[in-house]
Amino acid sequence: MANFDTILVEKTEGAAFIIINRPEQRNALGKEVLADIMTALEGLKNDEAVSCVVFTGQGEKSFAAGADIGQLRTRTALDVFNPQGMQEVYSYIEAYDKPTIAMVNGYALGGGCELAMACDIRIASEHAKFGLPELNLAIIPSAGGTQRLARLVGKGKAIELILTGKMITAAEAKEIGLISEAVPFNELKAKAMEIVQQISAKGPLAVKMAKLAIHAGFDTDMKTGLTIEKLAQAILFETEDKNEGTSAFLEKRQPQFTAN
Repeated sequence: MANFDTILVEKTEGAAFIIINRPEQRNALGKEVLADIMTALEGLKNDEAVSCVVFTGQGEKSFAAGADIGQLRTRTALDVFNPQGMQEVYSYIEAYDKPTIAMVNGYALGGGCELAMACDIRIASEHAKFGLPELNLAIIPSAGGTQRLARLVGKGKAIELILTGKMITAAEAKEIGLISEAVPFNELKAKAMEIVQQISAKGPLAVKMAKLAIHAGFDTDMKTGLTIEKLAQAILFETEDKNEGTSAFLEKRQPQFTAN
């Protein structure tokens, strides 16, 4: 794995941690950070030792405190259509082959909150704060914020949070379904690793197909979603991992999956 200017990549026990490493800027998300994240994800894609990717920020204060405002100030209308822009990077993360976890260790504001929402699972330290304050700058959340937030917490709550720009606590975020767990900071990494180990024990192709079926089926009608689910299951029924999983269950032993 290459060395990066704005992030750190650390691997341990099936997890790859992508750590936004700009603590003096509250881990702000400039174009260099996005480019480094994309390069790291490309490098991890075919790493068989990595079953999950965990995003977090350096230090205890910020997960990612939004976009780099200095860069934002110079952007024009055409920059919205940049193929390497924040919305495109986050869409790539959402569709990534490996499960992704946002380990929110502090402020997750603007683009930082949108990064967390692009991940499959979100957990946070109890002191974390979430918010989409873009309207204070006379712009809107445009890295998926207006769409993913409504899908996660409901349209009414999403409108309230975006129009007011209010910050909410980790406890409030859990209550509305934005995150699944809020734990003390010193337990946060252990909680992330617990989730990684739970996922790592599953059939890797089944994990990939479950993600695909959920994402592809979510915005369709029920009949189409069920068809996607059925086709994904048909593929899995023909795999050696399905045979291994069912055999291991019947033989009361741990399965040895090979993703084929």
